Amino acid sequence: QGVLDVRATRKSGDSTIARIIRMVEAAQAQRAPSQRFVDTFAMYYTPAVIAIAVAVALLPPLLAGGDWASWLYRALVLLVIACPCALVISTPVSIVAAISAAARGGVLIKGGAHLEAAGSLRALAFDKTGTLTVGRPRVITIEPFDGRAPDELLALAAAVERYSEHPLGTAIVNAAHDRGLPANGHIVTDVAATTGRGISAMVDGQPVRIGARELVSDDVAPEVERQLAALEEAGQTAVLVEVDGVLAGILGLADEVRPEARDAIAAIERAGIRETVMLTGDRPAVAYAIASQAGVDNVRASLLPGDKVAAVEELIERHGRVGMVGDGVNDAPALARATVGIAMGAAGTDTALETADIALMGDDLGKLAFTIRLSRSAKRVIAQNISFSLVIKVVFLLLAVGGAATLWEAVFADVGASLIVTLNGMRLLRMRDV
Repeated sequence: QGVLDVRATRKSGDSTIARIIRMVEAAQAQRAPSQRFVDTFAMYYTPAVIAIAVAVALLPPLLAGGDWASWLYRALVLLVIACPCALVISTPVSIVAAISAAARGGVLIKGGAHLEAAGSLRALAFDKTGTLTVGRPRVITIEPFDGRAPDELLALAAAVERYSEHPLGTAIVNAAHDRGLPANGHIVTDVAATTGRGISAMVDGQPVRIGARELVSDDVAPEVERQLAALEEAGQTAVLVEVDGVLAGILGLADEVRPEARDAIAAIERAGIRETVMLTGDRPAVAYAIASQAGVDNVRASLLPGDKVAAVEELIERHGRVGMVGDGVNDAPALARATVGIAMGAAGTDTALETADIALMGDDLGKLAFTIRLSRSAKRVIAQNISFSLVIKVVFLLLAVGGAATLWEAVFADVGASLIVTLNGMRLLRMRDV
């Protein structure tokens, strides 16, 4: 019937599902601030209650001649009602329910600490390519300057960009492939990439530089300047091609804004986000055109990866808690620096799952508002559970010391409080993205 050749590219432990399982295990080990508070409280609460129970059982009979059996009974009631079961489970059950609801909605949250932090964000910074845009730029314009044919210029650029991992480089290679241009028509050596600027190489013995004008040349002719401005006003990113120190042409590339971007930005602002900022390495004119379509408040353009980190730090100084939304690869430093790093479309991206605190497994920006609402609901439920547990304990402790509570009432109060906080926490499982 035939032969099927199969080559394993990765071990089973490197599969997406295996990485998700590891992330969930790490999430279980991360304690939220509220959970740490409860654990610390319980650590001092338990010995204190035992000491009070011993005092209730011994001091009245010894000092006031009280009935031993009566005061011992009161001490037993106090010990039963003082059991911190409801208090201890009040936080974990809510966090697990919220993380489960998020996972069902396509959002993976790495633990309770990040779940709670998401609800306190005041600003969100966004990468442009692959986050606010669909991440599939296309070559729109080809403008040769030195008498070359457009296909010749594109083939030259593609020969070098084959060695680039940048989305624009991939788009140039794809455009050449779509036109049927040969992928190996040039001899390319000495390839060197400059982060955020472009790529250079020796092509057929000539030095070639491809990228932003900062890499190629800041000094361009007035007519070229006008062409660059026109491309940027049209929302196209200009990629300059220089051969042997002479500008050989310009490629104009454009990416589409995600169709849900404007509605998603409006939704997160309604959820309480005070400022949205786009951080991009693109030129200001292109960045503002994209930001206008997406509905983003502010723009920081022409940024290198290190500049994005500085921009996030500046936002943290102004707002306190800031989230960064990116693709998890080029934006890894900014994702790590933000209060909460959020990776888009992270199902197949190693760096995203490793760097981000929250991973949106699809490409839907609308999940951001859902995540913020879920986080705030979780914090609200946790506060309700802790308050209810403490009030029940205080009331019945006073009744126990006063002899007004029986042992069975103490048992029912303790078990009942545990059931109520559990059911209240499990309400979060019903939360859906609407």
